Amino acid sequence: MPTYERETWLDAPLDDVWAFHSAVDGLRALTPDWMHLRVERIDRPTDATTDADPASDELVAGTDIYLSVRPFGLGPRQHVVSHIATRERRSDTAYFVDTMRDGPFPEWEHTHQFFGDDERTLVRDRIRYRLPLAVPGALSNLAFEAMFRYRHRRTREILSGEEP
Repeated sequence: MPTYERETWLDAPLDDVWAFHSAVDGLRALTPDWMHLRVERIDRPTDATTDADPASDELVAGTDIYLSVRPFGLGPRQHVVSHIATRERRSDTAYFVDTMRDGPFPEWEHTHQFFGDDERTLVRDRIRYRLPLAVPGALSNLAFEAMFRYRHRRTREILSGEEP
C-alpha cells in the first residue's frame, strides 16, 4: 500500500501536544476551512474496560467519529467514519491510530506519533492507504502534501505560539 509521512518539531511539551491531538477540537482546528468539516456524531465505547467519559471530548480507543466534508464547497457532502483503533501514552512517547470505516478510501490507516524531548515534541503522521480506482496516485500525493503541510503549520502556530 502507498504511504505518506510528514514530521515536525514543536516547541511544546508532549503533554500539551497529546492533549490537543486527543480531542475533537484538535481535529477541527487542524482541518482547513475549505474542507467545510462537520463533526456529525461521536460514539465512544461504553464498556467498563475503557476510561471513556461520555461527557469528555477525548477520543479514546474504540471511538467512532462521524464526519462530513465538502471540499471547496463543491458537490455533495462526503461522509466519513473514522475509528480510533489504538491509543497509548507513555512517559516520553504517545501514539494513536485511526482507520477509515467508511469513506472515500477503500483502506486508510493514519498513525499519529509523538516523541517528547524535554520541552519539544516531534509530531509524525504516517498514512497507509489504498486509493479509489478513479483517483490518480500523483493527485493523492499533492493532496496529502497540501493537507499535512497545513496541519503541521497550524499545529506549530497553535502549540508553539508561532505567528501565521
